[in-house]
Amino acid sequence: MANKPSIPKGTRDFGPVEMAKRNYIFNTIRSVYELYGFQQIETPAQETLQTLMGKYGEEGDKLLFKILNSGDYLSKIEDSELTERNTLRLASKICEKGLRYDLTVPFARYVVMHREELQLPFKRYQVQPVWRADRPQKGRYREFYQFDGDVVGSDSLLNEVELMQIVDTVFTRFGVRVQIKINNRKILTGIAEVIGAADKIVDITVAIDKLDKIGIDNVNAELREVGLSEEQIQKLQPIIMLEGSNEQKLATIAEVLKESETGLKGVEETKYILGFLTTLNNEIQLDLTLARGLSYYTGAIFEVKALDTPMGSISGGGRYDNLTGIFGMPGLSGVGISFGVDRIYDVLNALDLYPKDSLNTTQVLFINFGEKETAYCLPIINKVREEGIRAEIYPDGAKMKKQMSYANAKQIPFVVLAGDNEIAAGKVTLKNMETGEQQLVTPEELISALQ
Repeated sequence: MANKPSIPKGTRDFGPVEMAKRNYIFNTIRSVYELYGFQQIETPAQETLQTLMGKYGEEGDKLLFKILNSGDYLSKIEDSELTERNTLRLASKICEKGLRYDLTVPFARYVVMHREELQLPFKRYQVQPVWRADRPQKGRYREFYQFDGDVVGSDSLLNEVELMQIVDTVFTRFGVRVQIKINNRKILTGIAEVIGAADKIVDITVAIDKLDKIGIDNVNAELREVGLSEEQIQKLQPIIMLEGSNEQKLATIAEVLKESETGLKGVEETKYILGFLTTLNNEIQLDLTLARGLSYYTGAIFEVKALDTPMGSISGGGRYDNLTGIFGMPGLSGVGISFGVDRIYDVLNALDLYPKDSLNTTQVLFINFGEKETAYCLPIINKVREEGIRAEIYPDGAKMKKQMSYANAKQIPFVVLAGDNEIAAGKVTLKNMETGEQQLVTPEELISALQ
């Protein structure tokens, strides 16, 4: 007996209903991006490891899916290298490509390669799958879609303001209450400076970014492991646990960072952005523990969480001034956000927020009574479809019960029947599958009723 087929852990199949829901998500986000002048691009699923490695920090590099070279990839490997079992060194010789980890680094590569074709500032959106060799769990997958929007070629903080307005508009349209968290990597850098640990900024941000997941005690343990003294860790505590309104937090942290030029610049940037976002439908909160582990952020950073159902981050992003410099184009600033489509899908499912008309089910099924009746119905179906009404005819002359069961299984709300009497009258019978009500109508009346 053949083994039952399966799919890799951390991946999912999506049937017709799921895809209708996902397309509702895609179309909603796409329409908001386009309102703000963003244009769509796509990049390959695989990139060279030279493009990917070193862009996500040490932890991110470990989560890259690497692709074995084609052909005899072991032909140039010595036996001694195999017996040494140094995985990283072997991978560097037998893998030249990897699956993209996110959409931002491939976008930076795209900008550098196509610089002469682009009108700056360039506003792009992109919706494609990404892959991470992470441990699968609720809300965390190895293959998942991101929906990114980025602006490159502009230093203006108005880009940050608009991106937060996009986030607010998207989740307002979804009907999901969210909390938008904002911080600034310059503030975090300033904090590292004032506690005398400027060289530990990456280690500090990686550790405090885990506060929600592992708690303050474990964060402090990680800080000790990376070499911070007890005095430095104690100086961090009131900053990490800072409370109050956004204005109060900014005033307090400005006082703490008064000796740090970089830190004060981060405070001013944050104050500017928040000043334009007072009319959002959703809450926006300054959170000094927000670090976003990706090492390429240099300015404002954002994260979004749903308020009414437990879920990790469902959107996030930030400013990355130096990313394209890695690919030979220094000085080109960028800022972007990413919507976690798979998590948003789970949130909308949990809160039952999909509009009925978003499921795109067939609106009307024409019953097949035979060749003569089908010949009569086909021109009517064409007229119905021309009016944008989703219609189908049962392909086989099966028993009525089977055709009606098909309509019920697909939750088709209306059925059309056309036998000898209807054909003689130039009409059809329209049946409401929910109420059982039937009416004899002309093709024109049918279209009006269905619309």
